[in-house]
Amino acid sequence: MSDPVLGLSMLMLIVVVIMMGFPTAFTLMGLGMFFGFYAFYNPAEHWIDNRVFDLMVQRTYGAMTNDVLISIPLFVLMGYVMERGALVDKMFYSIQLSFRRLPASLAVATLVVCTFWGIASGLVGAVVVLMGVIAFNPMLRAGYDVKLASGVITAGGTLGILIPPSVMIIVYAAVAGQSVVKLYAAAMFPGFFLAFLYLVYILGWAMINPSIAPRLPKEQTKVPVPAWMQSFQALYSRNMLVGLFSALFAPSRAMALCANDGRPLTYWQLLRNFGAALVPFALTALTFLLVWWYVVIHQQSEADAEAPSGLEQLGSPVVDAGPATPVGPATGFYVSFGLIAALAAVILLRYYRNMNPERLEVIKLLTSSVMPLGILTVVVLAVILFGITTATESAAVGAAGAFLLAFQARTLNWKRTKEAVFLTAKTTAMVCWLFVGSALFSAVFAILGGQALLEQWVLSLDLSPIQFMLLSQAIIFILGWPLEWTEIIIIFVPIFLPMLKHFGIDPVLWGVLVFVNLQAAFLSPPVAMSAFYLKGVSPPHVTLNQIFAGMMPYMLIVIVCMIIMYIWPGITLWLPNYLYGG
Repeated sequence: MSDPVLGLSMLMLIVVVIMMGFPTAFTLMGLGMFFGFYAFYNPAEHWIDNRVFDLMVQRTYGAMTNDVLISIPLFVLMGYVMERGALVDKMFYSIQLSFRRLPASLAVATLVVCTFWGIASGLVGAVVVLMGVIAFNPMLRAGYDVKLASGVITAGGTLGILIPPSVMIIVYAAVAGQSVVKLYAAAMFPGFFLAFLYLVYILGWAMINPSIAPRLPKEQTKVPVPAWMQSFQALYSRNMLVGLFSALFAPSRAMALCANDGRPLTYWQLLRNFGAALVPFALTALTFLLVWWYVVIHQQSEADAEAPSGLEQLGSPVVDAGPATPVGPATGFYVSFGLIAALAAVILLRYYRNMNPERLEVIKLLTSSVMPLGILTVVVLAVILFGITTATESAAVGAAGAFLLAFQARTLNWKRTKEAVFLTAKTTAMVCWLFVGSALFSAVFAILGGQALLEQWVLSLDLSPIQFMLLSQAIIFILGWPLEWTEIIIIFVPIFLPMLKHFGIDPVLWGVLVFVNLQAAFLSPPVAMSAFYLKGVSPPHVTLNQIFAGMMPYMLIVIVCMIIMYIWPGITLWLPNYLYGG
């Protein structure tokens, strides 16, 4: 039975009931069953034969057999294992030393760690709480403004749901019927671009008003250097890279020195320090080699494989289409590649020219704390983006790698493992029940005619594509104030999806704009879950209003990021189009 007015009442009722505090998944199922019973009601049939019960079973089975959802528990498990077992404190310390000469160095280090840790875990609450414990008090003790300190933690902590691998992207892919891999590629640049805008805002505010982020005292920015390095410089060279290279061929003088433990310096220690000094060069060279291999060599080999020789043409001969199109990248790639490589070489030369013991120790700290997690994250993303594995298989690789890193760091015991598994099961069950409830709710909403009525109303407004884009994103932005991202994507995003084709809007571009938009859902009162996460671990004198005030500028930055993404859609669509065509 079609009743559009009843369908719209159903939609408004779900918002009211959720805001009253009822569980979202069971509210969706309850309202779907209640209104569905009315929609399918037939007086000639017994009530137990109502087709809403069949619909409930079909939608539940559909959620259970959805292949896309299998990756959710694995990515969530990866996040919880990393949260329980990895060395965030050491990472924060090493990154803070790396940026010690910048204005607001503690805030910059906090944003970098939030971004990096958000990529690895994808759990907003975990990142905000962790950084609130590790970074909030040090920033307040250093005299940082409360709004600056709280804003950078709450805003940086939300980046985990935007930058892949992200559970939010998987949920949208399942709802919209889009490729998880393509959405991951599309969200990559916007996520890092938003983090860059946050960084520009922090540095700009600190330079305009230095009193909000005083310089740290020298004792807090001093890099701990082993005593043997100063004697080593006197024996070989002031430049540690040159000195270590010389010591590998003439180690006798170096081995007469005493290491930190009082024992003579060994050749293995010299080799390890020399290897650590070469890490920046090795990472830069590896990046350029991989780009060159994928863009030039790999695509050339694929083009050769697609056109095997020795086969005769069947049917009519092909009309001469003119000169053959050259296979390979355009000339502009080689020019850009050469310029960037030259710039990188200049930066590396300048960096290594002043390779002192402090710089070497910072490299060693970064290598031990950031590099293992960085390698795991890059591997997980690379195997997805380059089509080596599916999203589910890469999630399994990430979960296994998280366990290996935690075991290697000896920070994951049986109790923490049980907690990670329990929290994974709890989160996965919540998401899956949300899918079941949403599927039932959406089906009944469509049967009652609510979806058709909304589409007719929007089309009757005779909007242009940009006006529809503004309207849809404004509605989602407003919904982010009282609701969380799960409810918005599962309940309200499906209402807009059928209209995208009419306005000629790419669902990938629109989806990534929604992802960025939903950053504001964690930063906008009255829900603003990031504020409550931080308040739970902050000192008593820090009020919720101060945290809210610190988050407000970042909401404006989110809007600026969305405007730039719409004006230059290549930020979103270039990478997926390049990797997969389109």
